[in-house]
Amino acid sequence: MISKPESGKLLSIAIEAALCAGREILEVYYSNDFATKIKHDNTPLTLADQRAHVVINDMLNATGLPVLSEEGQKFDYEERRKWEYFWLVDPLDGTKEFIRRNGEFTVNIALIHKQNPVIGVIYVPVLEDMYFASKVNGAYKLDCINYQSDKRSLPELISISRRLPASGLKQAYTIVASRSHLTNETEDFINLLKKEHSPVSLISKGSSLKICLVAEGMADIYSRFAPTMEWDTAAGHAIAESAGCTVTGEDGITPLIYNKQDLFNPWFIIKAPGKPDEKF
Repeated sequence: MISKPESGKLLSIAIEAALCAGREILEVYYSNDFATKIKHDNTPLTLADQRAHVVINDMLNATGLPVLSEEGQKFDYEERRKWEYFWLVDPLDGTKEFIRRNGEFTVNIALIHKQNPVIGVIYVPVLEDMYFASKVNGAYKLDCINYQSDKRSLPELISISRRLPASGLKQAYTIVASRSHLTNETEDFINLLKKEHSPVSLISKGSSLKICLVAEGMADIYSRFAPTMEWDTAAGHAIAESAGCTVTGEDGITPLIYNKQDLFNPWFIIKAPGKPDEKF
């Protein structure tokens, strides 16, 4: 296991990489041409995805650890399974929201150790919000940070950040759901929750912002009964767990793990700390 100083150094590098990726993304976001293409899996790819991938990949490669990125080289499982540590990256999570120009997209960077996320960074370029966490340091949110911000050490960043989860942010039982991928199964689960809790508030968001809302204390639960990939959730998973949340499969028990032979996630549920078990 990496030491506390090593963990801090790697978290700092991930934060810097996310900020630099945010700069690349916003340059495209405020331009007139996204250069959008459709990938083989029928999902969109923009110039922002590609530029963010390049800068993140270059910075993380300098750590000497493997980098598995949605937009990068794909490695055979026989090679991946030997990795003790590796970076798991979604350079632009929420490309559909990016194309819609609603601001609900993020940069996701996670460090995986033996199938578990131990560091997570999520940056929201339009809002200039940063969520970051490690098993060693805990989970935090920092407002108003961008690539032009003063270069601060990790202890300095932590000192001006808010520890997660925060309290007193909501009154009603709050459910967060996907803006672009709400399935019938997810709707059925939400309706069940509405019967068990009153009053209920429903928030729809794009990208990994949904996980961040639970980690922050803005929402009680996020369920995803639709396909996602490991790079979609790993950074948020690290942040949520460091904030005391549970991240499990749909049974509410089985932990979500990473670097599987199949990089698709199972259906999952993320719950805020101290919540009673739901009836599934």
